[in-house]
Amino acid sequence: MEQDVLRQAVIDAASTKKSPAGEEYSSLSLAGSKNLAKKHDISRRIVEIAALEAGIIPERYQRNIGTVGIGGQLKLLNSAVGVVGAGGLGGFAIELLARMGVGRLFVVDDDVFSDSNLNRQLIAHEKNLDRPKADAAAKRISEINGAVSVKAFFRRGDAVNLLKIFEECDLILDCLDNLTSRFELEKVSRQLGVVMVHGAIAGFLGQLAVIRPEHPVLEKIYGPLDDGKADRGAEVQLGNPATTPAMLASWQANEAVKILAGLEGVLPEDNMLIIDMQSGESFRIEVSAG
Repeated sequence: MEQDVLRQAVIDAASTKKSPAGEEYSSLSLAGSKNLAKKHDISRRIVEIAALEAGIIPERYQRNIGTVGIGGQLKLLNSAVGVVGAGGLGGFAIELLARMGVGRLFVVDDDVFSDSNLNRQLIAHEKNLDRPKADAAAKRISEINGAVSVKAFFRRGDAVNLLKIFEECDLILDCLDNLTSRFELEKVSRQLGVVMVHGAIAGFLGQLAVIRPEHPVLEKIYGPLDDGKADRGAEVQLGNPATTPAMLASWQANEAVKILAGLEGVLPEDNMLIIDMQSGESFRIEVSAG
């Protein structure tokens, strides 16, 4: 479909609304977006991109615009993010990215839901126990934001297959629960030349790092990965209450949005943010080798 034709169709379907601040803006409703996609046999993401390029705000993102701007929202829709892990951290992060309007998501997880996931994993519920987490995530996102494309991979991600799966991604989220896979994912992000947003939780504690491909961080945090190192950390002893993954996934998604939308305030390289929800304190530390 020609861009000029689509642009005019979007303009014709738009209406004028007032923001909560009382300012007028051009809006494209969800129904209007769906109708245009069906009529012209294109994806809703393409319709929303055309709207933003014409200065028209898809109504579902209206509350985003004051924070990320029309240009930032356009960047989000044009972005692709890889997420490894669709459990506690990943389930929340995937949904937040979809609600923000990140256009394409690639979700990798080799696990199925079990009873012990019900306390904290957003996508886990009693009716989908034993169902692959990645598939359940894709279905949930399709019901929340049909403009977002989700590719689900029910398999263990490793340094070989993730290179292929994430080759189109602009950013990667580490929502894993073991060191071996984290180190492999950091290697993949370095080879692809994309940022990895690392997150880990245990009890009421969360940690976050934005890892640039030219500045690997995990070995600085955990030391060299060897056969004598425990593959899982403090979460084995401290557990994972419902609130911690929700909190840290929000931080992860927020860093991803800032990076993708070109906003300021991204966590600096070689820094780790520690959030202690029990004490109510957070602090940033600089990590270095040795």
